[in-house]
Amino acid sequence: MSIDTTFRSAGSYRAPYLLENSDAAILRFPFPFPEDTYMYSMNIEPHVKAGEVDSLRRTFDVDEHYVVECQEKARILSEDPKRCIVLPHMQKAEWDFIELAMNSLSEDYPDLFHLSRDGMRWHWINRPLNIDQHFVFGDAGTLPYAPFEFMARQMQGDFTLQDQRDNDLWMDGGMVTSQADWSLKFDLGMSFKQWHAPVPKAGEMGIFDRGLRFLLMLQHGMPVRRLNWTMTINPRLDTSPENFTIWGRDRTVVTDDNAKDLVHLRVELQTLFRLPRSNAILFAVRCYLLPLRDIALVHKWRIRLHRVLRDLDPALSAYKGLDLYRAHAVHYLSQFDNNELTSKGISPDQDIIVHM
Repeated sequence: MSIDTTFRSAGSYRAPYLLENSDAAILRFPFPFPEDTYMYSMNIEPHVKAGEVDSLRRTFDVDEHYVVECQEKARILSEDPKRCIVLPHMQKAEWDFIELAMNSLSEDYPDLFHLSRDGMRWHWINRPLNIDQHFVFGDAGTLPYAPFEFMARQMQGDFTLQDQRDNDLWMDGGMVTSQADWSLKFDLGMSFKQWHAPVPKAGEMGIFDRGLRFLLMLQHGMPVRRLNWTMTINPRLDTSPENFTIWGRDRTVVTDDNAKDLVHLRVELQTLFRLPRSNAILFAVRCYLLPLRDIALVHKWRIRLHRVLRDLDPALSAYKGLDLYRAHAVHYLSQFDNNELTSKGISPDQDIIVHM
């Protein structure tokens, strides 16, 4: 496989929480800040198999948490099946997704995934999840789930399908189990600007208009990506509005002493693909979680995160839900900032982790 560590056999993204990262996992984390300050922007670049950190170098990233994350996704879907909804007119896009995902995973990770095709008869093997499935491409009855659900269950992160019509994009399907406080059931059927409306200042800055124009021109075979971020208390993937009563109160227990363990930088690697048959756009949102104690092991990142959080625009802090604990995170990180200059870019600028 194309990562340096084996899959973790244990872990928990719900209480009692358990998430440990190897040194390799820390260094490949997609740290989202190329500079010491941050303001919301499009920050879109071509999604090519290259980047300053390893997590950017494949079409769909698979890491040491793959099996545990897929198990957590299955549990969430068993508790709330409506976390996966695809409107009927998006069936062609479902098969587009299957083709893109299976081709990409089998090409990037040939030791883990295998796809063979004999005309419309396909054979898919997922070794980590022990899946061996023969099916007829285009015939949903030959799969154990609907095509989109069958594939999305086997991938880390969330996926939505945007239909393009009336010179706009409409969220008409998806599987969303690791979202940062938004709901597929609420946003289903919304237009591009409607589902982004809560983002502060982005409208007045013209970011929505530019972003929509750009995406409407997205071409097949030329995917793009961006990094987005927020913070989460505990390593919890499912921070959905539906379960706010479970995780929302965690934000009130952070202190200067426990911030390093409880506060996690939550980064979304967002990738967008034009799908060939349906002309829909696949929006993939891969979530990564790293506690402050692990960020503190990377010299450049611990300094930069301190400066970003310390100087963050109050409106953005409120929008991202950081106000109850941001000061505690800043307090912890401040001990590492000696006012030195940092290099541009997101690279960790170190090849090994020195544990403190």
